[in-house]
Amino acid sequence: MSSEANTPVLPNCIRLPLPEDELMEVVAKAKDYAIMHGAAMRSKTAFSPDSLNFAPFVLVPSSFPRKEFEKAVALQPIINRLMHNVAHDEEFITTTLAETIKVDEFTANLFNIYRKVLAHGFTQAYSIGLLRSDYMAHVYEGCAIKQVEINTVASSFAGIATQLVPQQKFVLSELGHADKLHNMPSNNALAGLCDGMVKAWDIYAKPKAVILFIIEDVSYNICDQRFHEFYIRETYPHIKVLRRTLTEVHKEGKLGQSKELLLGNQEVAVIYFRAGYEPGHYHSQAEWDARYLMETSLAIKCPSIHYHLAGTKKVQQALAQPAVLERFINDPDEIKAVGKIFTGLYSLDDNEAGNATYEMALRTPEKFVLKPQREGGGNNVYGVDIPDALKRMSRVERSAWILMDLIHPPLTRGYMVRPGGDMPPQIVEMVSELGIFGVVIGDAEHIVHNYQAGHMLRTKLSTANEGGVAAGLGALDSPYLIDTDEEQN
Repeated sequence: MSSEANTPVLPNCIRLPLPEDELMEVVAKAKDYAIMHGAAMRSKTAFSPDSLNFAPFVLVPSSFPRKEFEKAVALQPIINRLMHNVAHDEEFITTTLAETIKVDEFTANLFNIYRKVLAHGFTQAYSIGLLRSDYMAHVYEGCAIKQVEINTVASSFAGIATQLVPQQKFVLSELGHADKLHNMPSNNALAGLCDGMVKAWDIYAKPKAVILFIIEDVSYNICDQRFHEFYIRETYPHIKVLRRTLTEVHKEGKLGQSKELLLGNQEVAVIYFRAGYEPGHYHSQAEWDARYLMETSLAIKCPSIHYHLAGTKKVQQALAQPAVLERFINDPDEIKAVGKIFTGLYSLDDNEAGNATYEMALRTPEKFVLKPQREGGGNNVYGVDIPDALKRMSRVERSAWILMDLIHPPLTRGYMVRPGGDMPPQIVEMVSELGIFGVVIGDAEHIVHNYQAGHMLRTKLSTANEGGVAAGLGALDSPYLIDTDEEQN
């Protein structure tokens, strides 16, 4: 992400600034609306299980090119199928991660589980992917979307994002702009993902089996997680949901005679990982043993270990190479469409191509972002900081990272509202990242469910590199769709 002095600014959905008295009143209403409708999180600085702060939000929806939003939505079933096929290609995953696992201990631990599961054969043929493909519009290509990354594990914010649309519609209506609401696409991300879990539960076909959420020791993003649990319980009251940490699964979990996963006397049909995607979630060998236990069980995993590995940055970098997509997608038009969303992704392996990438990054670091094999935000290295970071690495250590072309998104201007922030908030320049959710369920031979499942928008200050809301660096938002003629004006 980068913004330069001549970066275009997309037109706002309403004229800003607002008169101060009107702004103060509507912000106060929006904060209460957020808390009362669950667009909220627990405080990291003053944590209490008994209280919530509203999640940081943008007061009115941010503009996004309609044509590009619709393109991202239409592409998602193809992306789902691509990732499903990648996850089931043992040779591709093994070859692609061969150098990375030599130097990245976390990815190596995941890969070792994958190798052991493969050796014994998958107990459960079916997997469910709850995916999120993230994009930014790129001003140097007419605001065409470019993929930032694909998330195959713990794809978050479907719950809160679903609440953001009615919240921002409420604000627009309060400000006298109800005529603009039709430009905000409806968002059923929560229902889309939860219904996917229930479809997997149906495939498991044991009426008393439960859905298990794997959670962190402390959940700051509690509302987003609970929305999923409560939606399932309210919509499908016959299905029970359990929440357990990896540590608790190690203590309570065991395999039954048919390798079914048992927690006490409760059989688990579906496992939904909201933790387990970063090293800090594994305090000891016990947590790794718990992960292995679940992977060898009959439960349908979201994600299975091979889906988890398919989401690594190294795999994404490999997919962006010419001709690689042909391995996983048959339709030439689909290959072309997916190829267009990729930005430049470069290997840093210790070989001729990787060494050329290294030299390129040292020459023009301002053009790139350096990414490790990590989820959860806050791990990337940007621009002028890249040379020092690379020089500290050995040739072998570099292979745990990839280099990616910096995307230059258009700017928007608006009010970002944060707990403890300035009142009244000031107008700031921002950039947005669109996430499209997808659900895919199947085995190595067949896909039985595949659909796009809603969206989210994260917006951050144009001066901020990282944009994770959970990491405290961005704000939740939703898209206000504008047409090309509006963009040009």
